[in-house]
Amino acid sequence: MSLVEALTVSLDNILWFAGIVAEAAVVWLLLYKRVWRTLPVFCVYCAWALLSDAGNYLIHSFFLSSYLTAYFAETVVDSILEFGILVELAWSVLRPVRASLPRSALLVVAVLIAVAGAAIWPFAGIQGLSSFSAVWRSLVHVQQTASILRILFFLLLAGGSQFLSIGWRDRELQVATGLGFYSIVSVAVAALHSRQAMGQDYRYLNRFAAVSYLCSLFYWVVSFAQQEAKRREFSPQMRSALLAVAGTARANRIALEESGSAKAGKR
Repeated sequence: MSLVEALTVSLDNILWFAGIVAEAAVVWLLLYKRVWRTLPVFCVYCAWALLSDAGNYLIHSFFLSSYLTAYFAETVVDSILEFGILVELAWSVLRPVRASLPRSALLVVAVLIAVAGAAIWPFAGIQGLSSFSAVWRSLVHVQQTASILRILFFLLLAGGSQFLSIGWRDRELQVATGLGFYSIVSVAVAALHSRQAMGQDYRYLNRFAAVSYLCSLFYWVVSFAQQEAKRREFSPQMRSALLAVAGTARANRIALEESGSAKAGKR
């Protein structure tokens, strides 16, 4: 192994270990600050990221032939948990009016996010991957869809922060910011990968994605080490608008149920 190759491997290992240490710090802070009480899915995601990254390092070092399968399974689990995080964040943002919302509101939130993901899916593919295996193409497609969904969620949350009465000291926006930042870099790196010629070294670009993930972890460490801001109430106008939407949805649901009951009675 040449000196350049040895330094490359060492740098990759340093980034990997740094990520594991940062993930451990985030998990410890989440437990210490009892964030799991309000954001349990995010806490599970961080614990899963720590365990999977440590496991992937061992698999990559000693069972390289099984690494792709393990990485694909990890990506699928990551995407499911990240979907859960978005639902959890959206539901947490609605905390000031949740008591006034119907019981089905959480399901409606989950369905809306799932519909957004389904709408993104056809446009999330990366061109220039026809020479790669079907597993790699599927892996990239899943990653891109999840990344774009996280970016859109972050932009929506940040752009509507004034209307939603949240700021940068609120946990919801802190979590969304970390997810959004490394997702933007991941999408950019994947787009650049698609323009690379076959045989070119992908590791240089992958390190940018790794560094962006590290930055998000450090941002979470700094954020969660600070006291969370007290949740502000919605403005009267925003509260009225949300309750009006919830009331309309409830009325439509009741109308559909009564219509179904009437049809069943006629039979």
